[in-house]
Amino acid sequence: MKIALLGPIAWRTPPRHYGPWEQVTGLLADGLVRRGLDVTLFATLDSLTPATLAGVCRTGYEEDAALDGRIWEALHVSHALARSGEFELVHNHLDWLPLAFSAHCRAPLLTTIHGFSGRNTWPAYASAANSHFVSISDADRAEGLDYAATIHHGVDLEVLPFSPRARDELVVFGRIHPDKGTAVAIDIARRAGRRMNICGITQDQRYFREQVAPHIDGDRVRYLGSVGPAERAEVLGAAAALLHPIAFPEPFGLSVVEAMACGTPVIAYPLGSMPEIIDVGVTGFLPVDVDTAVAMVEPAALLDRRRIRATAERRFSAERMVDDYLRLYRRLLGR
Repeated sequence: MKIALLGPIAWRTPPRHYGPWEQVTGLLADGLVRRGLDVTLFATLDSLTPATLAGVCRTGYEEDAALDGRIWEALHVSHALARSGEFELVHNHLDWLPLAFSAHCRAPLLTTIHGFSGRNTWPAYASAANSHFVSISDADRAEGLDYAATIHHGVDLEVLPFSPRARDELVVFGRIHPDKGTAVAIDIARRAGRRMNICGITQDQRYFREQVAPHIDGDRVRYLGSVGPAERAEVLGAAAALLHPIAFPEPFGLSVVEAMACGTPVIAYPLGSMPEIIDVGVTGFLPVDVDTAVAMVEPAALLDRRRIRATAERRFSAERMVDDYLRLYRRLLGR
């Protein structure tokens, strides 16, 4: 089977620190190659992959201020679709832009929707009648699209080893933005009498400056920056719990699953995919506000970390994700 993976190019694949779409696409490429498929990954030219690497953009446009993302994404998509006749299937991980030109794709097109970047992109999805769609959670399905499957993301369990013992601190992990509830997490940790580690890129500078930075003292609240793969397991595995008090319907939430892989329980607001991802009383809790979140900190810290890890292995391994996609490829191609 000859497959093209049309990856995003905001960041390198796999990402050096942040880049969830790149992370998932890279893991899928790795797994498909291990299963003997002929895979070409269209990504940045500095990407690291066992697949055949193709592309036109030298590095992620978020990593080089000289690159205009609009231009390079258009060139990237044009390059991939020009070669689409070489493949049995083109699997798009690049949001709406390839869909706008899907009529020019000379192979069946499959699009994983990693969350809609905005309702204003809807016309591109609605007009792409020749693309099959995958949702990353049932909660993120949009009315009016015909989905081929829901396939949850998987994570590399080898780089997220089980941590049987935690320290007393809590962690919030992800982009610093009101949607992610970073300031709310600080409040929960303070009221629970726990230290807090903050990890992630700053996506909203004003929010960080006004609602997050004043609480960072290097002791009770520490900001560790955008934590890369080498440090991620250590930070997540050392936490008593991951706080995830989101303010939007999260399409999936990789940090939630990464924490579980380390054996760390999750306390998340029940929006978007969270009720689908978290097994209440097993891998975490779903409080509805700050008061109930504070009350859940101690029970979460007492959950069986080995059971949390075992649940992550069963539900959210990269191998399971690859198996799911391979079955879908075969079904779409009539194998």
